[in-house]
Amino acid sequence: MEDRTKNIAVLGLDERNLALLREIARSEPYRFHALLTREELMLGDVSLARLLDEAQDRLDSFGFPVDAIVGYWDFPVSSMVPILATRSGLPGPSLESVVKCEHKYWSRLEQRKVTDSHPGFGIIDLDDPHPPPGLSFPMWVKPVKSFSSDLAFKVEDPGELAEAATEIRRGACRVGEAFDFLLSMLELPPEIAEIGGLACLAEEEVGGVQLTAEGYCADAGPQVYGIVDSLCYPDSSSFLRYQYPSKLPADVQDRIAAISADVIRQIGLSSSAFNIEYFWDPDQDELNILEINPRLSQSHAPLFEFVDGAPNHLCMVKLALGEEPFMPHRQGDFAVAAKWFMRTFTDAVVRSVPSEEDVERLRSTFPEAIVDIIADRGHRLSDLHGQDSYSFELAALYLAAQDEAELIRKYRRCLDMLPFSLADDHDPDCSRS
Repeated sequence: MEDRTKNIAVLGLDERNLALLREIARSEPYRFHALLTREELMLGDVSLARLLDEAQDRLDSFGFPVDAIVGYWDFPVSSMVPILATRSGLPGPSLESVVKCEHKYWSRLEQRKVTDSHPGFGIIDLDDPHPPPGLSFPMWVKPVKSFSSDLAFKVEDPGELAEAATEIRRGACRVGEAFDFLLSMLELPPEIAEIGGLACLAEEEVGGVQLTAEGYCADAGPQVYGIVDSLCYPDSSSFLRYQYPSKLPADVQDRIAAISADVIRQIGLSSSAFNIEYFWDPDQDELNILEINPRLSQSHAPLFEFVDGAPNHLCMVKLALGEEPFMPHRQGDFAVAAKWFMRTFTDAVVRSVPSEEDVERLRSTFPEAIVDIIADRGHRLSDLHGQDSYSFELAALYLAAQDEAELIRKYRRCLDMLPFSLADDHDPDCSRS
């Protein structure tokens, strides 16, 4: 009976992640089944009640026993996993612990109980925006729940705060109303019940080296198995690349692991993967948590496979099956790996993107490379789903090497092999290639 093929339902299964999951299935009796598409789950206004009903209908129609339900995307997927797993009697985290991570203000309140490694924060009134007590400009403002960096604004003065509040008020309902539905399923502390899922959080500006701790929590407690550095474009908060393994000093990495374990225990997250984003200020030797995600980062999965020999999806699947996870360490083919982000910082219409022949030529040069073209020909960049508030992603490129210098050389060659042509409304000859 132990050797029976395990059927694993995956919310938002896509080809890139299916390929990584199949790497796991080479040595394990797993079969993966799509449970709604990413487009069904994340495009347009989010109706959580409808999505849960549709997912349950799909589960009921499978005609075979489902052994695990997993997902690697942000809200609503991250919150649907515990609800559907509980309904199906399968292992998974509690809904309350997941929401404590995802509600940015609630998460900060929980963090504050066990660590001072976080920025100052407070709630602002979107109808009459002023800095919360104890905070001053510059600061970041964002909804208590949003996608990625959507609707996150750095504000330098009262005028910019008012403009950001207007933008957040217009856009927050896309996710906030669905998040309010989720909150209605829980018994909330008064300070969270009062503000709901449409509130706006202000946080003091912090900086330094940005990184992410990847881990999981099972019966043995929270474990951090890898730290990934996030490097930004010069003079920007937009990512240039995620690089693994981290180059931070060992003692800093140990502190990150300890803080991560403390906050995950405080939140009560278990039977779940997690990733926690941090800033480390090397001048002050200070750590600040940016946010806690109750899921793995699928963007990091190929990096773990390149360097350690298995994608971090392995942890996600083991946890969902009620098993204690494990991750191999430095058993991959490369010493260093990165996900690179090709970006532009000006909105434009996409005239052309790299062809299939361009991508195949690149892969014949660098066989390990993974290329995801994000921009769509004929579309305006600002209309693309998931872009942040201050730059536009054209493509993502995964590369690996034996050292950082080789990694950078590979990337620079790839830039020349992936031509894009962009035009704005005023200059049809404007291009980037």
